[in-house]
Amino acid sequence: MTSTQTTRRTVLTSVAAAAAFGLATGTAEAQTPGRPPRGRQIGILLYDGFSLLDPTGPAELLSRLPDTTVTMIAEHRGPVRTDTKDVAVQADRSVAEVDRLDVLLVPGAGNRGTVGAMRNPVLLDWIRRIDRHTTWTTSVCTGALILGAAGLLRERATTYWASASYLETTFGVRYVPERYVRDGKIITAAGVSAGIDLALYLASLLEGEEIARGIQLAVEYDPRPPFDAGNAATASPELKELALRLLAESQV
Repeated sequence: MTSTQTTRRTVLTSVAAAAAFGLATGTAEAQTPGRPPRGRQIGILLYDGFSLLDPTGPAELLSRLPDTTVTMIAEHRGPVRTDTKDVAVQADRSVAEVDRLDVLLVPGAGNRGTVGAMRNPVLLDWIRRIDRHTTWTTSVCTGALILGAAGLLRERATTYWASASYLETTFGVRYVPERYVRDGKIITAAGVSAGIDLALYLASLLEGEEIARGIQLAVEYDPRPPFDAGNAATASPELKELALRLLAESQV
C-alpha cells in the first residue's frame, strides 16, 4: 500500500469517526440535516459536564442497528461540553423538538454535571414525558441518579461504584454491582465503559442476539485490558482513592 493510500484511508476513517460520534466539527454539523430520521428512534441526552464515553460508546454500537436512528439531544441544540471541557459533542435536537422515542439513554457525569442535571426541571420533566412512551429507558454511570431524580427507578439498579450508597439512601433502590441491571423497562449500567455492555444487551433486546453479536464483532469489542484493576469490589482502598482523585482533578 502506498503512502498516498494510507493517508487517504486515515483521513476517511477520521471523518467517519467524527460523523458517527456527532463531534462538534464543521463536517459533522454539515451532515446532520442530510439524513432524515428512519425507523426506530434512539435518543441520547446530553448536558453540560457529561462523561464522553457514556453517550458515544453506546452510540457507536446502537447506530449500527438496522432501521434505527440515534440522535443526540440536549436542552438546546449545539455543542455540549464534557466534564473535562476538552471535547464537545453536537446535540442535533433540543428537548423541545422531541416528544417520543423508542429508547432513551441518559449518560453520567462528574459531580458538577450530575448535580446540575438532577436539579434541572426542564430535563427532568422531559425525561419523565419521554419515558411514558419508551420501550426502554436506560442510563450509564451516574445517569442512574438522574433517572432517580426523575422518579423512574424502581427496586434495583446499578451506577458508578462510588455512587452506590447515594443511590440507595436517596432513592430507596437496591444497588446491584453488575455491569448492567434490568428492572422492568429500566436498564441501568455501571460506570462509563459499562455503557458498551449495556448497548450490546440492548441491541439483543431490540434485534436479537445474532445481530448483537454481529455488532460486537463489527466494532471488535474484545476487551483484554493490560491490568486487572477495573472492578471496585476487588480494588484496594488506595487504588479507589487514586481513581477518584484522578477523576476529580481532570474535571472542570
